[in-house]
Amino acid sequence: MEDREKIYSKRVRAGKRTYFFDVRSTRSNDYYLTITESRRHQQGDGFTYEKHKMFLYKEDFDKFVEALQETVDHVKSELMPEVDFSQFARSENDYDEVSGDSGLKWE
Repeated sequence: MEDREKIYSKRVRAGKRTYFFDVRSTRSNDYYLTITESRRHQQGDGFTYEKHKMFLYKEDFDKFVEALQETVDHVKSELMPEVDFSQFARSENDYDEVSGDSGLKWE
């Protein structure tokens, strides 16, 4: 499936990883979500980016969000109740300073 017009995009930086949540349109004016993980790797004097992409279609949105929330809740309450997960909340500017990320955006 070729990439179609991007309607909306949200970027989440997480250290050397960046997640992109992009809404795209189909030829028939329907919509789907692509979730892309980009991982930065040092190569010589520069960097390369390894990308993994997942497609999520409208009929699966609610099931996906529900399963993700249940899984995260299980880890937080059952497996790691002693962890203060708010300590991991950082702004994108914090990651820029820590990782030296230039803010490069790719498709």
